[in-house]
Amino acid sequence: MGIEAYQQQSAISEDPYLLILKLYEGLLKYLSFVKSAMEDGDIESKFKYINKSVAIFDELRNVLDFDGGDVAYYLDGLYLYQIETLFTAGIDDNINSVGQVMKVVQGLIEAWKEEIGL
Repeated sequence: MGIEAYQQQSAISEDPYLLILKLYEGLLKYLSFVKSAMEDGDIESKFKYINKSVAIFDELRNVLDFDGGDVAYYLDGLYLYQIETLFTAGIDDNINSVGQVMKVVQGLIEAWKEEIGL
């Protein structure tokens, strides 16, 4: 994963690494709300939570340190792809696509916890 990808932003909080973890966990929560809204046919909530999820991906992109090497570029591309997938899933009501994004985020959580020693 690479702490270097986020190193420059250490002034964000007392522990920027835990902040990244909280962003990932918040993403997972919002994505579960997207799935529920799709299952319930609640279009307004679906797009509300897709937008909140995208905002978190955008924040994660904003704090990447591209001087830190290839990992930041990889993560940026990964986040952009998840955003695209979410928008398409929202339009098509594709619960499976939301599930795929959730799997990616779960993988990011596990990798990040390993990286920061949790």
